[in-house]
Amino acid sequence: MSAVPHPNAPADRNNRRDDVHDELIRDDYLERILTARVYDVATETPLELAPNLSKRLGNSLLLKREDMQSVFSFKLRGAYNKMAQLSPEQLAQGVIAASAGNHAQGVALGASHLGTRAIIVMPETTPQVKVDAVQARGGEVVLQGETFDEAYSYARQLEAEKGLTFIHPFDDPAVIAGQGTIGMEIVRQHPQPIHAIFVAIGGGGLISGIAAYIKRLRPDIRIIGVEPVDADAMAQSLAQGQRVRLPQVGLFADGVAVREVGVETFRLCQQYVDEVILVGTDDTCAAIKDVFEDTRSILEPAGALAIAGAKAYVERENLSGETLIAVACGANMNFDRLRFVAERAELGERREAIFAVTIPEKPGSLRRFCDCLGKRNLTEFNYRIADEQLAHIFVGVQIADRADAARMAAAFEGCGFQTLDLTDDELTKLHLRHMVGGRSPLAHNERVYRFEFPERPGALMKFVGSMSPNWNISLVHYRNNGADYGRIVVGLQIPPQDQAAWQEFLATLGYRYWDENDNPAYQLFLGLSCDRTTAPSPNSAAIVDGF
Repeated sequence: MSAVPHPNAPADRNNRRDDVHDELIRDDYLERILTARVYDVATETPLELAPNLSKRLGNSLLLKREDMQSVFSFKLRGAYNKMAQLSPEQLAQGVIAASAGNHAQGVALGASHLGTRAIIVMPETTPQVKVDAVQARGGEVVLQGETFDEAYSYARQLEAEKGLTFIHPFDDPAVIAGQGTIGMEIVRQHPQPIHAIFVAIGGGGLISGIAAYIKRLRPDIRIIGVEPVDADAMAQSLAQGQRVRLPQVGLFADGVAVREVGVETFRLCQQYVDEVILVGTDDTCAAIKDVFEDTRSILEPAGALAIAGAKAYVERENLSGETLIAVACGANMNFDRLRFVAERAELGERREAIFAVTIPEKPGSLRRFCDCLGKRNLTEFNYRIADEQLAHIFVGVQIADRADAARMAAAFEGCGFQTLDLTDDELTKLHLRHMVGGRSPLAHNERVYRFEFPERPGALMKFVGSMSPNWNISLVHYRNNGADYGRIVVGLQIPPQDQAAWQEFLATLGYRYWDENDNPAYQLFLGLSCDRTTAPSPNSAAIVDGF
């Protein structure tokens, strides 16, 4: 977890407007929000206490339940407010938007209510469930491109060709004002003191609207944005004092996977947002589980970001006895993701630690290892004979917190077992825990990489087919986690004379990748020992076949 402070030092004055103009802008947004037309289609959502999570945090955490809107997201507020202000001529011509999900549903619903045509351009990688949801609300779906940027560009092209009105997902004053009605409701629903409000950031429309209202009426309340560590466009922009365009973004929290924040939203966040906190995938999964335990509702990853940020803030500040509000901004969860979320939630809650423990390969060693574990609850245990001298055990252990994991590692070391803590290693969490089984005596010249590629039918076979037939594939693990990006680990046998060609292939592939050849978990469980000059005996190696 990390944070970017609000840039309010005097040196930043040249990047901001003068005080008089700032006051006019504030008044303008206050009026825009107070007169926003959102309640034709939106409802005033509850502000509810999360009792179990509040007790664990030692603070009162209230959830603003935007997941309870009819489209299971806040997005219809801004979209409808923008469309409700269009002229009859514009409505007669129709509207267009680019979106992979929540904004699309908001535009489709609003257009249906206003009796206008809505074309929604979505990436070809969009899950069918989201396409169906937009069509069910009367939207005309056009699939174009593999990324949001490609869909957005095509939508702007259609806007010009067909004379449609583009409904921006975040960078429009009317959209911002519509989202700002959430801040208006919070102030009305909770007039008592509030320490901080936590809001997920994608393009910045939601937090800009909430912050513009709250800071005008309750400037003592801290406004804290929350972004994924791999989609932190606003955090980087605030840190550098100008909008930053990310070369790529992680798509687990696809509702906030924005490469570049808006012009107006950036300006508002510079003025009103106190800081931005970054959280990881595991923290987000843990937050989804936390909300489920308190409400029996399942938020989507972007919808749970604010809760993850609130938890991180409480831990960082050692905060207690305060009132915190987190905007639960969406619940359009792909069902296929639930398996992944459940697996990673334990890690995000710091309730599971993963270790690689090396023990002597001799009678009694495994029993001694079990004695060292004591009455600890195991979540995973993988072992297979692989060497005449040493055995490597892959073990998951239930822990109380992260400090407990360090104590567990120290206990293993104290028993004389070399121990490697793999709890935060992505290769282990995504792939190796499903592959542990031993080394292959045939894996000479093996190079191992992790890749991400756009997820769509046939994408895996297309990816594997892009490899040169001269390179033998020696290892593959892929698992569909219901995300927009597929994740795969691949081992290829690349002779030394082909290394230059391999590097050229990586440079032109166009996918994100990670070199995992020096990863200690790979070396322990799957790699061919570098000191072996001949093939090992049958008793000292095993083909990778899982457990």
